[in-house]
Amino acid sequence: MIIKKTLSDDSEAGFSVVTIGTFDGVHVGHRKILDKLISSAQANNLKSTIFTFFPHPRMVLQQDADIKLINTLDEKISILEKSGLDQLIIYPFTREFSRLTAMEFVKGIIVEKLRAKKVIIGYDHRFGRNRTATIKDLVKFGETYDFEVEEIGVEEVDEVSVSSTKIRKALHEGDMETANLYLGYDFMLTGEIVKGKGLGRQINFPTANLRIAEKYKLIPRNGVYVVKSRIAGRTVYGMMNIGFNPTVNGTTQSIEIHFFDFDRDIYGEKIQVDMLKRLRDEVRFESVEVLSAQLDRDKEKALDYIGKL
Repeated sequence: MIIKKTLSDDSEAGFSVVTIGTFDGVHVGHRKILDKLISSAQANNLKSTIFTFFPHPRMVLQQDADIKLINTLDEKISILEKSGLDQLIIYPFTREFSRLTAMEFVKGIIVEKLRAKKVIIGYDHRFGRNRTATIKDLVKFGETYDFEVEEIGVEEVDEVSVSSTKIRKALHEGDMETANLYLGYDFMLTGEIVKGKGLGRQINFPTANLRIAEKYKLIPRNGVYVVKSRIAGRTVYGMMNIGFNPTVNGTTQSIEIHFFDFDRDIYGEKIQVDMLKRLRDEVRFESVEVLSAQLDRDKEKALDYIGKL
């Protein structure tokens, strides 16, 4: 998959089939559109191309909007790389870009830069300055500039919307089974392992603290989870706590992972942690000893769950 973050004139690049969208989550609803895009491109000897934006338009146009995304940009790229897509264009979204007229966007980007011979787009897609142009306008532009427009019907667009809504709701509730069902893969957190306060090691539950740089990443509900990660070519299971460590009067949210049967220094490494199941709420215990006893019970439940996978 070719990844571009700028668009230059490239007359040798060949023609493409294009779809446009944020594709946050790259979930099962998106997969149907992706399959349609890729199969259409292959049937016509064209390049399958997603045209997406970063930052998310709401981050730029509504700067006070506390938008949280299912995927970081790197996570989205990683997922799409496995899809069979030929080309991903990650266009820098700016206020200046948002002011392009529909004509400027179609002629300057879809036709001249992306060299689209076909655009696959939702029936309700709006574009151009103030989002005034509709799919009917796009069809007329297609007649002028020699590209076909294929409409994604209401049922498929609704499926994308419903899937996204259900995934976000499930993550806010800590319902990983539902979130992962609609994603079609395990929800992930990706970050750098940093040093914590060392309390876990004192109670025989050493933890790796995960720091996520992207503030826009959606973090599931506080609590204890069963997780897995791929470290040094090995799949490692564990349990994760998202929360404030109330038993020791913590004041800032942290993400801490205790990996099972694993004793390796991974400070400074960037890892991906897949979240499988939520075990319980984060609770304030009356002492560290009581917390330690509960962690033993959590580990038993986690290992029982893992044993059934």
